Amino acid sequence: MRTMRQLIIFTLGTFMFLLSCNRNKFEHDASGTFEATEVIVSSEANGKLESFQLTEGDQLAKGQYVGYVDSIQLYLKKRQLIATNKAIQVKRPDISVQVSSIKEQIAKAEFEKRRIQRLLADNAATQKQLDDANSQIEVLKKSLNAQVNSLSTSVNSLNEESNTNTVQVSQIEDQLKKCKIINPIQGTVLNKFVEEKEVVTQGKALYKIADTKNLFLRAYIVSEQLEKIKIGQKVKVFINISEDKQKSYPGTITWISDKAEFTPKTIQTQDERQNLVYAVKIAVTNTDGLIKIGMYGDVDF
Repeated sequence: MRTMRQLIIFTLGTFMFLLSCNRNKFEHDASGTFEATEVIVSSEANGKLESFQLTEGDQLAKGQYVGYVDSIQLYLKKRQLIATNKAIQVKRPDISVQVSSIKEQIAKAEFEKRRIQRLLADNAATQKQLDDANSQIEVLKKSLNAQVNSLSTSVNSLNEESNTNTVQVSQIEDQLKKCKIINPIQGTVLNKFVEEKEVVTQGKALYKIADTKNLFLRAYIVSEQLEKIKIGQKVKVFINISEDKQKSYPGTITWISDKAEFTPKTIQTQDERQNLVYAVKIAVTNTDGLIKIGMYGDVDF
């Protein structure tokens, strides 16, 4: 019995020693979970989702085309406005051509006036003839001004109509552009909320994507550790790759909370007796893809 008791005590002691060694091996300044920049991509147009080329888990590049919302009515409206603008160009009067006839009449009237002036100097014409010539020129000039004003008003009106149509064409082109679904950031598709051929509305969430290459470890520290860290500081971040092995990554502190909060239940701190902690964000490049969103990580400052 004594031998058995000694064996049990020895075995238990050995286990506790190994456990203690393992705990010390993985002791770090702080711990937390990994987060990513997530974007919910929503529809910017109303209509049937004619094409939607992605599945959950897809790796998408920034600016990659992934689908489009039906845009045929917008396209037809654009063609109609362009045709209307062409018709306006045809209707726009050429003022110089329109007034060329009356200008020619004025030129002839002024030539006749000069002829009468010469005759009057030789007493071969009367003052009344000269007055009549002046009156005719005055009437023709007033008629020219009225015609120019009328034509200018018509041109301005057509120009305004054309400008309005041009603005509408630009608006439709913007709407057509928004019918295309363009991925905004490089990353991994986390969730897909709709399927191809569904009818969507403006603001409807289509999918969620996260930048899984540039992650953040949101760790928590106690107040005594604040003086040891600063924004921009280089640190070492660790993840567990097996029960007895960790892998390290270089990290950079990008944010330190200025307000204390209660310790999250899933987080261990350097001093377990403290209830209040400060959140810290550490940027980490997920070079090998081993780090996953929500995974636990440790950090040494």
